[in-house]
Amino acid sequence: MTEEEFKRRTKRLATSAIHLSEALPHCDAARIMGRQFLRCATSVGANYRAACRGKSVPDVIAKLAIVEEEADETVYWMELLTESGYLSKQISDPFVREANEILAMTVASIKTLRNRKQ
Repeated sequence: MTEEEFKRRTKRLATSAIHLSEALPHCDAARIMGRQFLRCATSVGANYRAACRGKSVPDVIAKLAIVEEEADETVYWMELLTESGYLSKQISDPFVREANEILAMTVASIKTLRNRKQ
C-alpha cells in the first residue's frame, strides 16, 4: 500500500468515526465515550500524515508509535461502546476490523523501519 493510499484509508476511518459518533445516544456516558473515540480515531490519520513528514528514521518511528497507540485506543473505545450497549456488533465489527488492520500495518511499518535502522 502506498503512502497516499494509507493516508486516504486513515482519513476514511476518521470520517466514519465522525458519522458514527454523531449517531450515538445523547446520554452522558455515550457522549463521553464518543468524544474519546472520536478524538483518537481522527488522530490516527493526522499523526500518520505527521509521520510522513518525519525528519529522520527515529522521528518517523516515534510518530508511527503515536499512530499505533491511537489506533489501538480507537479499538478500545469502540469495544467499550459496543459492550455497553450503545452500538451493535453489526455496526462496530467492520469499524473495529478496519482499525485493527490499520494498527497491524502500522506495527509492521515500525518493525521494518527498526530493522532497516540497525
